[in-house]
Order: sequence, then structure tokens, then C-alpha cells
Amino acid sequence: MNLAELIKRPPDADTLSLWLQKVPYAVHLGIRAEVHDGDILFILPADRKLVGNPTLPAIHGGVVGAFMEQAGTFYLIARMAALVLPKIINFSLDYLRPARLRDSFAICTLTRQGRQIANVSITAWQDDRTAPVALARAHFLLPDGD
Repeated sequence: MNLAELIKRPPDADTLSLWLQKVPYAVHLGIRAEVHDGDILFILPADRKLVGNPTLPAIHGGVVGAFMEQAGTFYLIARMAALVLPKIINFSLDYLRPARLRDSFAICTLTRQGRQIANVSITAWQDDRTAPVALARAHFLLPDGD
């Protein structure tokens, strides 16, 4: 079953896992997703291969950005009424503090969804949700579902 067929399934924890397994980079990073009270929590497990600064050690900024972009994309797929694969238009990321070598978490908010464009906000943190390591905004093109 391909990703386009999988997005037709309701976004429970098992379906999210199947979605993530269809994206090789998500598999490489080890991204997981859980559903808590209707919210999707994305998890990036700590792994030495993700370190960009061995002195701290801290996760590479590109990995943090990729994790957040993947989270935003899958969140949007789970929240859309139409069965389409959104395409990223742009991605704006603010790094707030180093992402240490610990599990990282991301939660998303669908800021606005129109007929052609959707805007998703993503917050990533590690130990304390009130102290995010990064904030991002992503704009997506929503292809016609016809």
C-alpha cells in the first residue's frame, strides 16, 4: 500500500506509524507519532547519528528542521478533509536553544486551511513543553483532490 492509499485511513497511532514507514527519511530519523486526546505528538528519539555538535552534544539543526517539517506535513495530512498529498511551499524555522541529545517532541497547529493553501505552526521541545527548542511555520499547496 502506498502513502496516497494510506492517507485514506483515519489517523490513529497505527496508521500514523504506517504513514511514517513510507517515508525513508522519517524512518532514518526514527520519527514516531502518538495520539493523545485527539492531538498528535511527534517524537524524535535521541540517537548519536543525529548529533551535529559533539561538544555539547546537540542534535544537528538540519535534523531538527527536517523533524519539524515532517511533523507538519503528516499533521496536515491527518487533519485535511480532502484526500491529497500536500506540497511544501515554504518553511520558516526559529531556533531558540540547542536541541541536546535527548528525545525531542513536536506538536502542530493548523493555523489556516483554505482551498489551495494551508498554514501549519510547529513547536518542538525536549524536557519542558514551555521551553521550546524551535518554532516553525510551514505553508503547503493543496493539490486538487479531483
